[in-house]
Amino acid sequence: MLVSFIGLGNMGAPLAKNIMAAGESLMVYGRTPQRLEPFREAGAQVAAEISDLAVCDVLCTCLPLPEHVAGTVLGENGLYAHMKAGSVHVEFSTIDPGTAGKLAAAAAEKGIAYVQATVGKTPQMAAHCQEPLFIGGDRKAVERLMPLFSKIGQPRDVGTVDASCAVKLLSNLVGMTNLAVLAEGMRIGRLAGMDPKLLVELLQDTGARSFQLDVRGPWIAEGDYAARFGVDLALKDVKLGCAMAKNWGYEPRLMEQACRYYTEASSQGLGDKDCCAVFEITK
Repeated sequence: MLVSFIGLGNMGAPLAKNIMAAGESLMVYGRTPQRLEPFREAGAQVAAEISDLAVCDVLCTCLPLPEHVAGTVLGENGLYAHMKAGSVHVEFSTIDPGTAGKLAAAAAEKGIAYVQATVGKTPQMAAHCQEPLFIGGDRKAVERLMPLFSKIGQPRDVGTVDASCAVKLLSNLVGMTNLAVLAEGMRIGRLAGMDPKLLVELLQDTGARSFQLDVRGPWIAEGDYAARFGVDLALKDVKLGCAMAKNWGYEPRLMEQACRYYTEASSQGLGDKDCCAVFEITK
């Protein structure tokens, strides 16, 4: 099986390496030579042009924004126009259900199966084949590719394309809103004259405890904003999640407030810092 892969960033690169390690033939494309060279050395084909990827049995995309994915596969020059009937598009990116639905419909018109396999956590987990994969889409393609998904990550079949997109967006909506609340609480604690490290320690033994408190609370207390998941990435996902909710007729009021906080953080020059830098926003 020939797998083509575009999007060799922090998340895409380990997934592509896992595909090779699983024994599949791999073709990659990118605009950054230093990202391509390790794949060439490992035996992957390096496409000279993006259109070369269309010869694949399975196309994988892992790109930053929904419009990047759509621009890659749709239209006269998009890959769908040149891929063979019976091939599969596996989409790993964090995109909204509306975009994914359009991609699935466009793929089906060309006889291409669409599978959304949204990644759940971190590049570090992906590198160890431990990345949660929320999988939905064409049933026959999902069944066919499940053995590969099981080799490259930890697949969870959630059924539909909408569900695959929603699980990741909901995870980030809840997590980033929780982080915004934590940051606000720590700002109030600072007004009380509390040592932030002590405050984090005390809160961990209360109902305030959360993943964000355990992981990012100490970073806030230390002023450690080294980018693990940046403010701008958080803002992108929270915006997509809020738009998703509104498209389904729900007004996510608390999450929209969190979105405003991350918007402020980005506008104040914190976009490249870890999302816990939302603590530093000033009014």
